[in-house]
Amino acid sequence: MSTETPIAKDGIANPAPLGLCAFGMTTVLLNLANAGFIPLTSMILAMGIFYGGLAQVIAGIIEAKKNNTFGLTAFTSYGFFWLTLVALLVMPKLGWAEAPSGSTMPAFLAVWGVFTLLMFFGTLKLNRALQFVFASLTILFFLLVIGDATENPSVKHLAGYEGIICGLSAIYTGIANVLNEVYGRTVMPVGPVNK
Repeated sequence: MSTETPIAKDGIANPAPLGLCAFGMTTVLLNLANAGFIPLTSMILAMGIFYGGLAQVIAGIIEAKKNNTFGLTAFTSYGFFWLTLVALLVMPKLGWAEAPSGSTMPAFLAVWGVFTLLMFFGTLKLNRALQFVFASLTILFFLLVIGDATENPSVKHLAGYEGIICGLSAIYTGIANVLNEVYGRTVMPVGPVNK
């Protein structure tokens, strides 16, 4: 067995692990706050800008070079989701805009929930791990919609726990991509779909 890391056939490395880990780690941190384990601090906002945001956008751009429309759409969309979410939290503090109130945040989250549900259908041709990531993310968005619309802290805490599971599943899927490629065999199964 060769000790060298396999080279991608098209000469471009697989950007999916970067995008999945960026999404997953940022999601876990934000939902640790939603679940009440840690406060929402600059650490989470910085992750939202640089890792959840910019790293996913970079992964999406690389997916475009690999001619992967699903990866391009998912990673750039969720990268810009994180940048937008941070802006929604920071802009009011800077006096640049009013903070979301009433039905505005539930509407924002609902649009992302619908988008995620529609993207979930694309995962039905990919693998079980991605199906779980997108299904759990859809549930997360709608729990957040309910929590914000009803202003029920119990629902937000529940969403936090569910979001931690979603984020961990994305990290698992990203690391599985890395290790399976490095070892040239299935080290961490992702449940391929029979096509």
